[in-house]
Amino acid sequence: MDKNRQMDNARRVVITGIGMVTPIGVGKEEFSRRLFAGGSAIDTIKSFDTAAFPSHLGAEVTNFTPRDFISVKNLRRMDKIALMTAASARMALDDAGVKITEGNRDRTGIILGTAFGATDVTLQFASTLLTEGPALVNPILVPNTVMNAPAGHTSIELGFRGINTTVTHFAVSAETAIAYAAAEIRRGTADFILTGGVDILSKFYYEVLTRFHALSAQNGGPEACRPFDEDRNGTIAGEGCGIICLESLESAMARGHKPYCEITGEGMGSCPTKPTGWPENTDGIKRTFSRALKNAGINATSIQAVSAAAQGSKVLDALEAQAYAEIFADAENKPLITSLKGAIGESFSGGGIRACALALSLEKNILPPVVGLVNPLRPLAFVSGAKKEIEINNVALAGISFGGTYAYLIFSN
Repeated sequence: MDKNRQMDNARRVVITGIGMVTPIGVGKEEFSRRLFAGGSAIDTIKSFDTAAFPSHLGAEVTNFTPRDFISVKNLRRMDKIALMTAASARMALDDAGVKITEGNRDRTGIILGTAFGATDVTLQFASTLLTEGPALVNPILVPNTVMNAPAGHTSIELGFRGINTTVTHFAVSAETAIAYAAAEIRRGTADFILTGGVDILSKFYYEVLTRFHALSAQNGGPEACRPFDEDRNGTIAGEGCGIICLESLESAMARGHKPYCEITGEGMGSCPTKPTGWPENTDGIKRTFSRALKNAGINATSIQAVSAAAQGSKVLDALEAQAYAEIFADAENKPLITSLKGAIGESFSGGGIRACALALSLEKNILPPVVGLVNPLRPLAFVSGAKKEIEINNVALAGISFGGTYAYLIFSN
């Protein structure tokens, strides 16, 4: 951690713990091993029947045993999305070396991003309500249909009573939540904030993506996720949760806990377009990236790597690649560009998982490859084929959503 950074230690925000329930691994050891080995969890969907759909692949969470993380008294009250969140949050706290006590529970909170929430529970609730009437709706389902249920369940399970907020911001939900959480730590309103994102893969969610022609193979060609590839033809749906524990650098130093990295800059922006469309130019991306760099006190030439939002979309990937070609046009050493979505699919709140991955990249000085990339659409410095070992000081986490919404975060050593 750079001791000379021009910011008072008490207002510097660091990541001290990570926790994740993902398609490529539960917990940082398995996740890290498969991530940097170029593993992918994309496979034929097994949790529901896809026979009626033109697509059949997804990135599902497997080998997750909730009772390893959740108390028996709360286990039956939680649905899939809450179990993933509470488990990830517990792992993040444990990794940070933080135990919830009477002395810190009121200064510990959660700011969670979720794009769609418990779509499986909501569908079950609505189906029973409309076909059999309200009297036959399982009362346990009702509180789990609201978007802030996962964060609420997590605070109850872990026993903290600080800030508790849920952010729903389409495909930048997790990145927005992290930016919000970092701001709260800087303001001194909390000592520890768990933040990140969670979304699940359900039949309802899959059908929505099908109707919007977002999934791979709907526009011809073999079904696969190919970020930044010339032959990309749509995304693959995924699920999972990634949570990071934030605190001030001063707090981490006082506890003797070494941070993974520092969050030095955040940028938020938009370039309005159709609700389910992408902007026609790169102005919004460049403007938002510039804000994040300015807040971090660096310029584009200081960035060694970018964790891109690319997920196999014909339009998004081309737009994002063009933006980076323009942003880094004057950089002598072009930053390496990677994307995790060929490994974990697109869950729309995957920014939490990608934030965990970036923290690990900064710790290990390794970048994971873009799984599925064979024929790059532009001559950029993509990490393809295998992991790349490189000394990393500053990296950018990209959040780009349909509808023209952007969020960029700068992580630094």
